[in-house]
Amino acid sequence: MIRLLLAEDQSMVREALAALLGLEPDMEVVAQAARGDEVLPAARAHPVDVALLDIEMPGLTGIEAAALLRRELPAVKIVVLTTFGRPGYLRSAMESGADAFLVKDAPAAQLATAVRKVLAGERVIDPTLAAAALAEGANPLTERERDVLRAAQDGATNAELAVALCLSQGTVRNYLSMAIQKLAARNRAEAVRIAREKGWL
Repeated sequence: MIRLLLAEDQSMVREALAALLGLEPDMEVVAQAARGDEVLPAARAHPVDVALLDIEMPGLTGIEAAALLRRELPAVKIVVLTTFGRPGYLRSAMESGADAFLVKDAPAAQLATAVRKVLAGERVIDPTLAAAALAEGANPLTERERDVLRAAQDGATNAELAVALCLSQGTVRNYLSMAIQKLAARNRAEAVRIAREKGWL
């Protein structure tokens, strides 16, 4: 029996996925999590073969949870699920150690097949997302530029960003300026929007 961990913050979606996967004769959902920071404790409490992780969760994102799982429980296979087909997410998920990357609206049979394939050592990637990621290219932002843009999402001033990130205001201004330039944005708000749409934050 393939033991599954299902992490998804929307309870209706999580329960529906659990019910659908539970219909598979060789699968059993043995653990569920509503937050990204619950994934590793759940995987430790209930030995699992495959973790299915939503990307956008409170606590930790699915990508951050995948990186933790890969480091702490390397035998667990990881399938990342997303509502948002953002090319940058695919690249980040693969870099974090995910074995599969699928959109949530894929048929349940396709998800079950992906689970079996990753257990057999294969990588499974939604072909449309793979093509989009290749066309999009790599994330042009440095890690620090991403940090500053993330912190700027809620409209904080440069002074507030400097305090939050332990940087000088001039350094914050430089990182924002570089990010705006690289993304061909008119201002920081547009830079944040572009980076989020591409899955680069």
